Amino acid sequence: MNIEVWSDVVCPWCYIGKRRLESAVKLFQHGDEISVSWRSFELDPESPRRAPVPLDEMLAQKYGMSREEARAANTQVTSLAAAEGLEYHLEHQHSGNSFDAHRLIHLAAEKGLPGAMKERLMRAHFSESAAIGEPDVLVRLACEVGIDEEEAKALLESDRFADEVRADEAEAGTIGVRGVPFFLIERKWALSGAQPTDLFLKAIEQVWSELHEAPEPAQ
Repeated sequence: MNIEVWSDVVCPWCYIGKRRLESAVKLFQHGDEISVSWRSFELDPESPRRAPVPLDEMLAQKYGMSREEARAANTQVTSLAAAEGLEYHLEHQHSGNSFDAHRLIHLAAEKGLPGAMKERLMRAHFSESAAIGEPDVLVRLACEVGIDEEEAKALLESDRFADEVRADEAEAGTIGVRGVPFFLIERKWALSGAQPTDLFLKAIEQVWSELHEAPEPAQ
């Protein structure tokens, strides 16, 4: 059974949703028969490689709130992340363009490493305050999950996998994805947002049951 996930590596709710999905898969009796396909989605395609202002200021500008309100929102999501075993340092974070990071995940998928690359990018961004829009940072992270340094550099110096990233994003629009994370289980059950683990588990069990129902006996 396959689960497609549209998400962005700079989306704090996407990392929380990733962990909750993983927890549900671990609880599922047939979890070893589930694969996850990471699909690309950019929250801000026009963002520079590294945002010039801290995250709280950027959120305040984007959503028309005060910096104090933005900090409070960051504190809340940090607490929710901690409940899933994730360490966020949003007070030190500068967001940035994630297009190349998504291209890198596509490269990793060719090598059977998409989950490892996705996880490393998100941990670097949220826990280590790394600027994942910058090529040298991306090359270092790629090497850490087992991608050849020269191959990673060549990717970033080219437009390889650009079409694949845009195709993911175009499909998101076609199927009505308006925000991320967005989860599509066997193209049968959609879940939007970082839902609770038990809801993910319920959806997985339901789709699994539908896929493995015994056929009706012939009349």
